[in-house]
Amino acid sequence: MPYKNILLIDDDSDDTLFFIEALSTLSSEVNCRTMHNPFKAWEELQVLEELPDIIFLDYNMPMISGLEFIKRMQQAERLKHIEVIMLSTPPEQVMLPWLYRNNISVKYISKPAGIQELQEILPGILCPLMQ
Repeated sequence: MPYKNILLIDDDSDDTLFFIEALSTLSSEVNCRTMHNPFKAWEELQVLEELPDIIFLDYNMPMISGLEFIKRMQQAERLKHIEVIMLSTPPEQVMLPWLYRNNISVKYISKPAGIQELQEILPGILCPLMQ
């Protein structure tokens, strides 16, 4: 399933710019919206006519953590079908068991160290759009 409508929720503006730059080098067919405030993102998702195909979500955020955001999505009938990719600093070996213990079924990516690494990861997630 191609993902053309992406929502990135991350309170770190540097990480947001990094993501947008990496994405823009891969495809011009993708629309990526960014939000820095998870509370406002949650409110907006309640009323949007066109929902995102996929959400990239930072785990460590103020007001609503990534974990709380995902739990809310799982309880919302109109949102629970949206694929979520959680991004955070801890390595996958740390976060995946933690997510499993908390009954959170999402993909997890440790934030890449550089733009090239992110450019290598994104096509595997957004395929077949990028192939």
